[in-house]
Amino acid sequence: MTSPTPEDRFDWQAAEADVVDLTAARQRRDNRDDAGPDTEPDTIGDTRTGAEADTEHDTEDDTGRPVLVDSIGVQRRPRFSLASFRDAQRVPIVPSTFKSRTEFVGNLAWAAGFGAHALAYHALRLPKYAGRVAFRTPRGAIRVVSTYTRWLFDLEGEPVRQATVRTEDAETYLKLARQRDRRVRWRGITAVGMLALLLAVTGWVVLAPTWQRWTALGVLAAILGYLGTPADKPLLDTAVVRRDVAPLTSAEVFAALGSLRIPGIDAAIRRGDNGKRWFPAPIARENGAGWRCEVELPRGVVASSVVDKREELAAALTRPLGCVWPQVNAEVHPGWLVLFVADKDMSKAKPTVFPLLKTGTANLFKPAPFGTDPRGTLVTLTLMYASMIVGSIPRMGKTFALRLILLIAALDPRAQIFAFDLKGTGDLSPLEPVAHRYRAGDDDEDIAYGLTAMRELRTEMRRRTKVIRELPRDLCPENKVTDDLANIKKLGLGPIVAGVDECQVWFEHPKYGDEFEEICTDLIKRGPATGIDLVLATQRPDAKSLPSGISANAVLRFCLKVMGQIENDMVLGTSQYKNGIRATMFGRRDRGIGYLAGEGDDPVIARTFYVDGPTAEVLVRRARGLREKAGNITGHAAGVALDTAEVRRDTVLEDLAAVMSEKKPKVWTTVLVKLLAELRPEVYGDLTADQLRAAVKAHGVKPGQVWGNDPDTDETGNRQGYTRTDILKALTERDGNGGRGKTK
Repeated sequence: MTSPTPEDRFDWQAAEADVVDLTAARQRRDNRDDAGPDTEPDTIGDTRTGAEADTEHDTEDDTGRPVLVDSIGVQRRPRFSLASFRDAQRVPIVPSTFKSRTEFVGNLAWAAGFGAHALAYHALRLPKYAGRVAFRTPRGAIRVVSTYTRWLFDLEGEPVRQATVRTEDAETYLKLARQRDRRVRWRGITAVGMLALLLAVTGWVVLAPTWQRWTALGVLAAILGYLGTPADKPLLDTAVVRRDVAPLTSAEVFAALGSLRIPGIDAAIRRGDNGKRWFPAPIARENGAGWRCEVELPRGVVASSVVDKREELAAALTRPLGCVWPQVNAEVHPGWLVLFVADKDMSKAKPTVFPLLKTGTANLFKPAPFGTDPRGTLVTLTLMYASMIVGSIPRMGKTFALRLILLIAALDPRAQIFAFDLKGTGDLSPLEPVAHRYRAGDDDEDIAYGLTAMRELRTEMRRRTKVIRELPRDLCPENKVTDDLANIKKLGLGPIVAGVDECQVWFEHPKYGDEFEEICTDLIKRGPATGIDLVLATQRPDAKSLPSGISANAVLRFCLKVMGQIENDMVLGTSQYKNGIRATMFGRRDRGIGYLAGEGDDPVIARTFYVDGPTAEVLVRRARGLREKAGNITGHAAGVALDTAEVRRDTVLEDLAAVMSEKKPKVWTTVLVKLLAELRPEVYGDLTADQLRAAVKAHGVKPGQVWGNDPDTDETGNRQGYTRTDILKALTERDGNGGRGKTK
């Protein structure tokens, strides 16, 4: 190694600098901040003045970094601010586990069941454990005697003493020997005491009563048996096999996000970002079911891009797909990711038992149990004042979700149920004993039944509006059906829930599709205030299956697995896909799992309670018993058939031809409504112009501008109406098409 040359030596004299008074420098800086814009150099100890200093500090400092235009005082964060504490989120005083009665009782029941299982498991194996103790007692006694002997004669120091003998270090050996003699002398005294104590205990055992003697021997045998147990052969068997899951760490999440190949994240990592500022809060356990991790992604990265790559994220975290649930917290900003990593795969976990399966009733005006979220927390559903849409691809649990909703309605003894299974497989058949109207299938007679029932339902809605309008203000202050009004049986305002599976069959029907759409749109818009809720389920959530007037007015939405953005927003609502609420992230294994929107402020992931067909029949039997006590067995459940003759006959074209004579070949639509009501009051008494247009449109006849008059008001003019020629032409086409209306 060579010594440094004079040129390489550090010149300490040249490196000397002026000693700076930091207190004075800070005072000058604070005065400069208070004065406003910078009037002197920022660098402590900089003695340059004039244009040279001003020019440099307008651009860069000595290290080449840009200088902030704002003063340091403006940039400094306040140490204490009441506003920051006012806006801060307060941590709940009482844990959420104790706030929810259902969750607390569930945890308590689980703990009691766990203890009972462990107690029964070990109690059954007591003879086996006793045999093990008896077999291992001699081994334990030998271990005790051996250990005590080694301690008494200081045998643990023997290797050291032998080592000094081999090295012939006499002085050290003498020191060790004297130390050993002192230890053995004092330990021998304790041995005499232990022997005396042992003799006293033995004498007590011999003279003690029999039960005390056997108890003492049993305790001694248990202790010796425990001490004689090998490390790889525990005394007790394992009652519960645990599968400990590795904890989630910020380093693991950072590495997983970096492997997703998201441009904004990759760019941040290339710039040297180590992710330490990505985690605004520590990763913590949530509800004892998994870990909650909040991530503030780099600027310009939206959390929805991570949601789209849920499968890749699960692979990067080396967790099952059913354990990884990323969501967007749009309340903060679109780049705020909330990642919940569960201990158990949600899709494989044992389904939670429906809380109302064996006991209890439902009140449709209050939240009812619908499912659980990934954390195991109860998810509720309030059916009143909100119609609902359920959508997914086939075989993902859509029909089961609809049936669960109708089962909840069945447990409210006041409610009437309309159940229509247009798939025709009988999935809703368990509800027959409690359904006011029920039909399965999509044949002509089934369509006629459904249309008649929906017309009946709309007529009931109109009756209810009149009842509500005439009620005193103190009974109906908000002009809608309430829980108290539903209890007044003479008013007939009990809840009505109509569920339609595969609703696209109705809306795409060539003859009655427009009328079905018109009725359902009216019910979804005006029905909830009158206590009538419509629940539509479809496996093809598109514009034909869910007309815009229906999809735009439904409040509650449950979307299971769908394939694209359009289907996602058709069910969940406009822009939900853009906001990161994407049911496209669910896999084929996530049956019964979907986004529930409309019940709370934000959509939540929920797994519906699993109620199969036989279990549903048991539940319906209990629901029918409740309805029998309440006197609410009506319609189909009471054996009353629905007359569908008017729909099957479909005389609207014939009736129009009858009221439009050759002398009046062109008639306004509003006048035709009056003429039809005079012709058949029982059929057309509540007919409106919109309904007439929908009924005639099914036959391919569209209204046009016609010159006519109103005999009641003597008004004349050019208004929307029909010509007798178009009606007769439609009649001819219908009869030639077998009575099915105009083909499409």
